[in-house]
Amino acid sequence: MNKNYIGSLLLALFFVISCSPKIQQQAQQNSTPIPADSNVIIGKLPNGLTYYIRKNAEPKKRAELYLVNKVGSILENDDQQGLAHFTEHMAFNGTRDFPKNELISYLQKAGVRFGADLNAYTGFNQTVYQLPVPTDSTAVFEKAFDILANWAGHVSFDDKEIDQERGVIVEEDRQRGKNAQERMTKQLLPVLLANSRYAERLPIGKLDILHNFKYETIKQFYKDWYRPDLQAVIAVGDFDVAKVEALIKENFGDLQNPENERKREEYLIPDNQEPLVKIVTDPEFPYNIATVIYKHSEVVEKNESDLIRKIKTSLINSMLSDRLTEIVQKGNAPFVFAQSNYGAFQGGLVNLDAFNSAVVTKDAQGLEAGVKAVIAENERMKKFGFTETELQRAKTNLQTAINKQFKEKDKTKSAVYVQQYLDHFLKGQAIPSIDFVHEFYTAELGKISLQEVNLLASSFITEGNLVAIIQAPEKEKENLPSEAVYLNWIKSAGANVEAYVDNTVNEPLMAQKPVAGKIVSEKKIEDIGVTELTFANGVKVVLKPTDFKNDQILFSATAKGGTSLASDADFRSAEMAAQLVDESGLAKFDASQLGKILTGKVVSATPYIGTYSQGISGSSSPQDLETALQLNYLYFTAPRKDESVLKTQLENIETVLRNRQTQPTAVFQDTASAVLNSYKKRAQQITIPELKEIDLDKAVNFYKNRFANAANFVFTFVGNFKVEEIKPLLATYIGSLPTTGTKETFKDLGLEPLSGDITKKVYKGLEDKANVYLVYHGNYNYSDAQNLQLDALKAILEIKILERLREKESGVYSPRVNVSYQNEPKAQYSVSISFSCAAANVDKLIAAAVDEVKTLKNEGASADDIQKFKAEETRQLELQLRDNGFWLGYLEDAYSDGENPTKVLNYANTLSQVSKASTKDAANKYLNPNNFIRLILLPEKSK
Repeated sequence: MNKNYIGSLLLALFFVISCSPKIQQQAQQNSTPIPADSNVIIGKLPNGLTYYIRKNAEPKKRAELYLVNKVGSILENDDQQGLAHFTEHMAFNGTRDFPKNELISYLQKAGVRFGADLNAYTGFNQTVYQLPVPTDSTAVFEKAFDILANWAGHVSFDDKEIDQERGVIVEEDRQRGKNAQERMTKQLLPVLLANSRYAERLPIGKLDILHNFKYETIKQFYKDWYRPDLQAVIAVGDFDVAKVEALIKENFGDLQNPENERKREEYLIPDNQEPLVKIVTDPEFPYNIATVIYKHSEVVEKNESDLIRKIKTSLINSMLSDRLTEIVQKGNAPFVFAQSNYGAFQGGLVNLDAFNSAVVTKDAQGLEAGVKAVIAENERMKKFGFTETELQRAKTNLQTAINKQFKEKDKTKSAVYVQQYLDHFLKGQAIPSIDFVHEFYTAELGKISLQEVNLLASSFITEGNLVAIIQAPEKEKENLPSEAVYLNWIKSAGANVEAYVDNTVNEPLMAQKPVAGKIVSEKKIEDIGVTELTFANGVKVVLKPTDFKNDQILFSATAKGGTSLASDADFRSAEMAAQLVDESGLAKFDASQLGKILTGKVVSATPYIGTYSQGISGSSSPQDLETALQLNYLYFTAPRKDESVLKTQLENIETVLRNRQTQPTAVFQDTASAVLNSYKKRAQQITIPELKEIDLDKAVNFYKNRFANAANFVFTFVGNFKVEEIKPLLATYIGSLPTTGTKETFKDLGLEPLSGDITKKVYKGLEDKANVYLVYHGNYNYSDAQNLQLDALKAILEIKILERLREKESGVYSPRVNVSYQNEPKAQYSVSISFSCAAANVDKLIAAAVDEVKTLKNEGASADDIQKFKAEETRQLELQLRDNGFWLGYLEDAYSDGENPTKVLNYANTLSQVSKASTKDAANKYLNPNNFIRLILLPEKSK
């Protein structure tokens, strides 16, 4: 169970972005412009094209190149709806210098991955193309600017390619939509977008237009709007700035604006004095969600007063979030999830800000209490504001966050700068240096008074521009309020609220340090810069100091066992054990108190118990490592149990499960999980009746047993530290952990796919949408050599499936091929092919996929496809070897499996083992039709 499951579903409604409302708070406002970062060169060609160039060495030997167009679906004529997005697709289907799909193929051979690296997106007001490329290949790097220029002004729009792409875009619409959320969104948009032009210009467009538009119609859109005075090139990376500027001038200088060019209109969403209310239901929608939105004019930060307002808004969002979290942590909250924040309206899709509140309740009858509780907190904020102690904590945390960015200024990824320059071009957002931001925040945070913050907070809730929405399952329709009643909830909530009382905590996390243990052995592995320590209590610690990040240390503790060691009677309790402990605080501190104690700390530690292993994963800044180790120590020695946490978690799970059977994808996932785990009960989704089996004492006792013997664990640390300097901390907090002398390992539960040639169909869903999941599987001779061949097989098969099912058949949008292999608890592998499509095309597309498998088995991979695999692996390895997260996971696996941790250094050389013959052999060995599972989700009407 993912404890953030319900919260994540609200991301479709709004994102938390620190924006600021317009309000005159002070008699005199600082209108001093925010200075632009001097490290970025901003220029403009005679034809009007803007460019941004910045040298940045993270990641090394890489550049992020973007083409940004102030062009989106909002500019489409009535007969062009969907063609801004269609144009984006056509840029990958033939240009002046790259016919058909040659552009994608060329880049793949250079190690650029289609989708993961090479990509594009279209919004209401922009179309953005992204092209990350290596800079150590002069030919590829220079060619990349030719590619951007081809997109900017030389897309071919071949008639045959247009017709071929129609089906792909229809399938994109099917894959992303054809579900409850899409049906409800169509009802909500006229309200959310106030019947503006935006409501009629969704980027995906209209299907009848996509099927039938004339070739000249899309070509005219391109001629009208893809022009240099609406375009920008952004280049950030490890390169010579002067050379890049010359390449931009060379490739983009000849682009011309059209004669009698059309005016680029700006479109707004009108204000509404009267509330806009909409209540929608759907048979397949699983949750009861109420959203209350107060729209505000967008503030684009350009001067220092804007930046001060942004700081204040960030503080308010943080404090209000803490209050809502505290309500949940106390238990008996009238909601499952709640959130209030000031941010971009609808995630920044349009040029508005908003104060957003959302609440999820377990059923429709609980909506009144849930809505009133959240609105009451908003009213409490408006009437009484925040307290001085809340503000000080928020200031401390914000300063810590800014300090962290400042410490990492020479390790900031190029993609971060790209996003800043993109916002500057599209909106005029200031682009200050991190030096300026750090100095400004440090100077101004202390000057911001509680009165100023509370004044700004009181402006969030307004009389006008209110939008109120409820989304609920169809079966709850009779329990939902009328629009008038819903509005009355909002207006009457919080009438009798009192000022918030902040209960502070002034105790240390650990009052007394444990007695340090002793190091009994030390081993250095110079080739990979690793040091192994073994303590007297039997715990092994693996240390890899790096300079990849200045302010980051990642760590983990892992051991074998997991829920496989739980009895059937205790399994459901064991399954929730780590989550319950994690949510309950530590030692004598509940979760709310623990959060306050950790104010200003860059630190995290989270326990987990999986099926076959358990452990702790965490991170910290170098200066907060001791706090992180204290958290780790307490998770081993002083886990806390809290009845209110169990109650809350059970209510959350029940909310998720209550309408699970109405969701087509959930029913399909449950069926797939059953088949792929031989219908073993432990692999199946928990049911509402089984919630009664969960016992807090059993859960916490199981947790304690899994963490009783620290000697079973291997601890791994990767990041910015010096081994000699952290040894005393490790001795104190890891060398002192208790051990029992009992060695544990997992039990094999037999969780493996059913054998044989199996087809399982699930009929669920209202729309014409099918999901297909094909799985080849079997026993496996686990080895590095075989793993490499399986990885190659996966990459090459994905190329062929994409070419066949998308490019040739036009029957899918983004098919996927995945491979998995394991040596524990039993050596097994699986290769899967998955895609969504129209129900009528299922059999044809499965046959096409199987046909590609047969071709690979008969002929092996082509030299071009092998080159693409090797190039992508080589380029990804270069990045991975300078990434703390990669090394943490790699070392965890190596020590858990008892393998030589230096083998990664030879990986690039092993790529030569992949050949036409080896791929043919691997295809015949692993794509075995004798163990082949077809899982198919079809709409109910297909039955």
